[in-house]
This record gives sequence, C-alpha cells and structure tokens, in this order.
Amino acid sequence: MQPVAIITGGSFGIGKAIVEKLLNQDYRVFNLDINPSDLGEYHYCDVSHVAQVKEVIQNIVSETGRVDVLVSNAGKHLSATIENTDEATLDALFALNVKGAYAAVQAVLPAMKQQQDGKIVLISSDQAHVGKPNSFAYNLTKHALASMAKTTALDYAAHNIRANAVCPGTIETPLFHNAIDNYCEKSGADKDLIVAEEAALQPLGRLGQPREVAALVAFLISDDAAFITGSLQTIDGGYTAR
Repeated sequence: MQPVAIITGGSFGIGKAIVEKLLNQDYRVFNLDINPSDLGEYHYCDVSHVAQVKEVIQNIVSETGRVDVLVSNAGKHLSATIENTDEATLDALFALNVKGAYAAVQAVLPAMKQQQDGKIVLISSDQAHVGKPNSFAYNLTKHALASMAKTTALDYAAHNIRANAVCPGTIETPLFHNAIDNYCEKSGADKDLIVAEEAALQPLGRLGQPREVAALVAFLISDDAAFITGSLQTIDGGYTAR
C-alpha cells in the first residue's frame, strides 16, 4: 500500500523540497497551502484556521484510509522586538506557526493510533536553541514547536508514533530572500553584501539549502530512524555549536 504523507506549507522553500523528496520516495503526498502548487496533491488550506486544517485532513484520511507521515512546515518569520510586537501581530503569528501545527497533529493522531504507526515532523528553527536579536515572537513560536514535538513523542510512544522537530538555521529560501529584501529596502543596504555576511556567520561558511533539510526529514521518517523520537534535530551549519 502506498504510504501517505501530509505536508503543510509545501508550495515553496523547505516545504516544496520536502514534497519533492517524498514524491521521489513513492509517497502519496498531500500539500496543504494557501499558494497553489503542481507538486503532489494540492489542497487549499489556511493553517491559521484550526477548523479548516482539521476538515481538510479528515477529508484526506477519509479518502486514503490512512496517514503515515505529517510534516508541519507552514509558518512565517517576523522581525521585531517585544516592544514593537502588538497583541494582534503576536496572535496572528501564533495562529499560523503554532496553532496550525497543533491542529494538524491533532487531526492525524486518530488514524495513526488506529494504525499503531506514524511519523510526525515539526519544522522548528535553530531559534529553539538560541535567541537572536529582533526576533521576539518568532523565537517564541519555534520554542513552542520544539516543546510540541517532545510532549507528543512521550504521549504517543506507546502507539508507535514518533514525533521530532527539525531545527534549520539560515536556509536559502524565498522566505530568507524576502526578509533580506525587506531589510535592504528599509536600510538601503546592499543585498549581495548582506547575503554574504549571513553566509559568513555560519561556521561552514555558506547558507543551507532546502534539499538538505528535506533529506533530514526523509531520514527521520524512515525505518533507519525508528529509535529517534522527541528529538530536536539541528541543521544549521554549526551555528548553534558555538
């Protein structure tokens, strides 16, 4: 039987690379995103709306009869200090980055429990390990995802459901370039110089690539990782080792 994978935020960047990787491994891949994609089986879903996430996933499970893998990847970045983060902005970021993951995990668990098998990967950040300037709310959400992976791993280990968090560092995605573009527009800085400076901050001297994160996700959901659960898997070129 063809295994089923559900990916949130699979139309661009890391999510797209994960969709491509799992399609190449013969998964039936469902991509839940607000942005259309020709890869896998696309379903429109605004993951900041819990009811919508649950409805879409329940429909997928009703069609397929199972779900083997969930990768909760959808999210956004926010550059702001705590003083510059109003309540509405904080609520919106939590709705997307945290409640979206909460809804997706909650929605797949009944099928995974019935199967007595399942793999859940939450895409967190190196900011689950370290603080970074001007990153108050984003950092909070990524810590929350790390916590969600740990508690889910413990609560459902008896059902042979594994949950882990992947913690990417600076990965060259459209999200990364949008953040740099916004910074350069406000500051007048040279983009090529800023990108080079970001690469130089990494001990390996370069930016990470989405396919490298996708390879780590593919390992974590494989049988080779059958004894790995509740872990935070950092992929950051050595940034947090210092």
